[in-house]
Amino acid sequence: MITKPDKSPAELPHMTGWFGPSLLLKLLWRVIVSDLFGQYADRRLIVAALDPVKPEELVERARQFMPGGDNEELWTFTPDQDGALWIDWVADLGDGFDSTYAIASLLARDTLLVDDQTLPRGQLLVMGGDEVYPTASSEAYHDKLITPYGWAFPDPHPGLIKGPPVYAIPGNHDWYDGLVVFLALFSRKEHLHLGGWRTHQRRSYFALQLTQTWWIWGMDSQLDDDMDQPQKDYFVAIAKDMAPNSNIILCGPEPGWLYTRIAGNGSLKIMDYLANIAINHCSGVKIPLVISGDTHHYSRYEGDKNGTQFVTSGGGGAFLHPTHQLAHTINVDRDADGISWANGFEKTLKLATSKDKAGVSQEACYPTRSDSMAMLAGNFLFPLYNPGFGFVLGTAYWLLGLVAVHFPSDAWYVSLLVLAGGFYGYTRHQEGSSPKIGLVSLVNGVVHSVVALELAWTFAKLNLSLVDPGVSPRTAFIFFAAELILVGGMIAAEMFGIYLYLSSGFLGINHNDGFSSMRRDSHRNFVRMRITDAEIRLFPVGLTQIPDRAEWKLNASGSGPRYLPREELKPHLIEPPITIPIRRATPQTPPSPSVSSG
Repeated sequence: MITKPDKSPAELPHMTGWFGPSLLLKLLWRVIVSDLFGQYADRRLIVAALDPVKPEELVERARQFMPGGDNEELWTFTPDQDGALWIDWVADLGDGFDSTYAIASLLARDTLLVDDQTLPRGQLLVMGGDEVYPTASSEAYHDKLITPYGWAFPDPHPGLIKGPPVYAIPGNHDWYDGLVVFLALFSRKEHLHLGGWRTHQRRSYFALQLTQTWWIWGMDSQLDDDMDQPQKDYFVAIAKDMAPNSNIILCGPEPGWLYTRIAGNGSLKIMDYLANIAINHCSGVKIPLVISGDTHHYSRYEGDKNGTQFVTSGGGGAFLHPTHQLAHTINVDRDADGISWANGFEKTLKLATSKDKAGVSQEACYPTRSDSMAMLAGNFLFPLYNPGFGFVLGTAYWLLGLVAVHFPSDAWYVSLLVLAGGFYGYTRHQEGSSPKIGLVSLVNGVVHSVVALELAWTFAKLNLSLVDPGVSPRTAFIFFAAELILVGGMIAAEMFGIYLYLSSGFLGINHNDGFSSMRRDSHRNFVRMRITDAEIRLFPVGLTQIPDRAEWKLNASGSGPRYLPREELKPHLIEPPITIPIRRATPQTPPSPSVSSG
């Protein structure tokens, strides 16, 4: 018998419209409130205070899935017939149903056939941050995470704790409610059943032993790239109990190596800080893989000295991010920023390359640079994607038009001040402060001021031939407002789309908004990993095309995923499997790092 879900796919959310006026106001409020939470009510400290356990118990929790445990109710990490353990990584997932569910259904399969590779489902699922968009709420988690993952992997044993574990770290969008719902779901003692997966973590960060020689660490850097004292103590306790020469997969909520160009961004520094905790307290420890989401594409960089792989995989469901802006090399030995990756273990990262089946060398990024640049041209249709934002810009034009008509001598100065200042504040929030940002904002202000004032004077003159303001002032007022809000808004929105295209494509800024404006759900990805004592092998799985909402049909068999696509999904390997051998070079022990109190 088929059990019909409470909701149908048609009732679940589509991709977030990031330029909707109501959402922009909501996000502004959430950012302000979450910043206050971060400064004055850091829930990481509260949760740690409510979990006053000895270091020995923290270590015991980290080893609870290892073979030989005495709790038969728990899942056990079981190697395959070749002695390898498989785990999965997915990040930036809870947005539109179609893309989120498509990836969840691939993760849930017992085995996944991609190209000529048969990949078993991971014994562990790690979610790398931003589990929901745009802001955290109970409804958002239910509709955008719990429902699609529950449908993709229906719980085979609802009454049992035993099931493959899922661990998660929070991203900035999970923090927008002060981490309330994230902790309620992932840190609950009753074990959330996320379909067939089970939650077990007690805090917003974690460490798990995978094999005798492999560990995975997941950190929570809050909204300010900050590590609280209890989290530092937690990882110190774990590192001290790890066997010498252990290997760590280091997971962070942001790919700090991609953000070094942004002034004041500290995400790489806090990841380096965590790496140094491991180096300080575990002899001979190696960190061959650093992985993150937050940026919604796939890319892989390789360290020049010891081959450390720095992977970004944020393709679990949120809108696509570009790759055309990726630097060919990145310096991670940055004295000015207080960073020397793992005490000098790597100096420079290079965008990796691999050869396809035809033997052609390709950069390790998805989508390709050329595809990314071609997709950026979609911003020429910005007014069609974002009519609400055009209304906002048109309203600004109208208000400035009123100034132009009634105070013509002051109009230019007021308009330039308002528009240039607005563009500067908008761009500075994302890109940091620099002379280039100031110049770009000034040019934007000048161009929009010219257009806004010329439209205002043109419409004012035109309206004199249509309506006598002395006879019908209300009609004249309505005409003027409608003309500037509708026509001016359309023109302003088109200009803004052109600005996003030029600034992302040629000026090296606004890459986030250049793609969030189009909310593309293509080029999804996740990483499946095969771990042995000698190496870790990465299988980056891509899914270029996503079914439309109408293409999902109820599974008539009554077993397996609740909904199936009318045409089979076509996953593929983004690049050939990446084998990371264990390097024996050991970084020197650095001085003990400092830590914030909250």
